Amino acid sequence: MSHVFRFGLIVSLVILTSCAKNPVTGRPEFQFIGAEKEIKMGESHYLHGQQASGGKYTLDPELSAYVDEVGKKLVSVSSRPSLPFEFVVLNDSVPNAWALPGGKIAVNRGLLTKLHNEAELAAVLGHEITHAAARHGAKSMERQLILSTSLAATNVALATASKDKNSGLTNGALMAGAGVAAGLVSTKYSREAELEADAYGMDYMVKAGYDPSAAVSLQQTFVKLSENKSTNWAKGLFASHPPSQERANTNLIRAKTMPKGLTLGQERYQQKIAQLKQREPAYDEYDKGVAAYKKGDLGHALQLANNAIQKEPKEALFYGLKGDVLAKQNVNDQALEAYQHAIARDANYFYYFHQRGILLDHMGRKQEAKLDLQHSQQLLPTDTADQLIKKMG
Repeated sequence: MSHVFRFGLIVSLVILTSCAKNPVTGRPEFQFIGAEKEIKMGESHYLHGQQASGGKYTLDPELSAYVDEVGKKLVSVSSRPSLPFEFVVLNDSVPNAWALPGGKIAVNRGLLTKLHNEAELAAVLGHEITHAAARHGAKSMERQLILSTSLAATNVALATASKDKNSGLTNGALMAGAGVAAGLVSTKYSREAELEADAYGMDYMVKAGYDPSAAVSLQQTFVKLSENKSTNWAKGLFASHPPSQERANTNLIRAKTMPKGLTLGQERYQQKIAQLKQREPAYDEYDKGVAAYKKGDLGHALQLANNAIQKEPKEALFYGLKGDVLAKQNVNDQALEAYQHAIARDANYFYYFHQRGILLDHMGRKQEAKLDLQHSQQLLPTDTADQLIKKMG
């Protein structure tokens, strides 16, 4: 595309786009992405974002309902309560939370185990609600649109998909959509956006009856953890929501001007995460097993996977790791059995179909492999599955 054409397109967009007010701050801003497109963007990429982050945490539906309850309580007092907000708990030990445009929000189980009370959960969710309500993700996409016209092609694919959800998308369109989802989930917000999300998130907390001091303790904890340079945190929450002493200090000053003695909800929160805390030793074994597998220490990885299964036999992730190790050891029949155990426990996560498809292809069972890989592509497109399917014809 020529620079002249690109410049013309940008000029046309600016001319055609009216200056609107930000729905949270009230400040004037150009909006290339309207509310309808914003909502469609979040809806289109929510599944891919979940799949790329471990899939849904299914062992404790009551915990997911609890997070949704707290989230909806905050939404009701937010600046955009009419957005179709959704909240989900993801099956990932990495402490993280993210928001897509239109109000699609996710929290990893790994973050929930680090919080102390319901008010801290409200601080996390209020922060993410503000990112969605204040169009922080949409504005990031708008900046990319100014620099590149590639988003226009993606929007065409999304419009086609939303017009006829039953129509088959090409692999290229699926891969593009997954790429956009990954970009949205890992969006690194600016200093101004983070401070804004903290400020309005605290307002929502107070309106919902939560003690704003929890937003202060939360940031202070994050600052201490970031100083320890924990790898788990570095690739999670801190990658997209960098903490700082400035944020902690700003929250402290703001909290001093707010009502005191509101709800912390420590006892209720600890009750709600009790099952998750009980399972934490099993997930610790699994996480160590994944690390051992990546280092090539297959014997230790298998032992850790089996330890995790013994502690919590209902968790599909543990069987997935066992399958990976056994497949690497060329113990194919046992690996296949492990993947089947994983799918029996969670048939909505792409990874088990992806890995079983690769194994079946290696075993010469091409037709079964193709079905598994095609199914995994519908949940989360990957280059590996795409290339294997193409080779199969």
